[in-house]
Amino acid sequence: MERRPCAKAPATDSALFLSEGVAGLNVGAHFLDRLSSNEKMRIVEAGRTVVVPQGGAVFNQGDAHDGIFIIRRGHVRVYYTAPSGREVTLAYWTPGHFIGGPEISGGGVHMWSGIAMEPSEITALPGASLQKLLAEMPNLALALIDGLVAKGRCYSSMAQMLGTRSVIERLAQHLLNLAELHGVPDGETVLINRKITHDQIAAMVGSTRQWVTMMLKRFQAKRIIAIEGSSIRIKRVDLLETMLSKD
Repeated sequence: MERRPCAKAPATDSALFLSEGVAGLNVGAHFLDRLSSNEKMRIVEAGRTVVVPQGGAVFNQGDAHDGIFIIRRGHVRVYYTAPSGREVTLAYWTPGHFIGGPEISGGGVHMWSGIAMEPSEITALPGASLQKLLAEMPNLALALIDGLVAKGRCYSSMAQMLGTRSVIERLAQHLLNLAELHGVPDGETVLINRKITHDQIAAMVGSTRQWVTMMLKRFQAKRIIAIEGSSIRIKRVDLLETMLSKD
């Protein structure tokens, strides 16, 4: 297979979830684009601005549900915690996305948690305020449908990957996606310009930290990657792609 670089330059901030590629990952960030400036201002005024410190909870699994949260600045990891304590990352969401579904108008409890990965600014829009705005602003209803469609694609992609790809294929694809989004070309290699822990990778691909550590060591031994501190350098993009190919 012909070797080719995996990235031309670091990508702008994009959402990240388990997917066959990076196309469409950030579509949901634009769900409010159909609104006018005045309509967007009405949303901000109807909600409340919350500044969440790094590591702070935006919402917690099991808490009472009331409305949605629109990310204005920062990154939020959304994850599910099993009764065993094991976590599965659903997605990393970036500015422009809304989180806190699926009960967008309130009711029930949160099915998963959201935690700020860096200092973040959030617009919290209560269910009652959202319902009032939806009745008064048809464009917002259409925008919210756009956002829900993007969320549906995200979780469908995750289900497809978990159901049709082996864990080693998911790991290979995740590394390729990270290289595409955050890769800095360096000769014939690509440096993923983002701090990544083995725990984060494990939670994303649906495995354990111990397994990820073992596989990354194996990838190093085969000169597919190199671990440089908290960064990963992809040395053989073609070999990762070969893991995903089918006869």
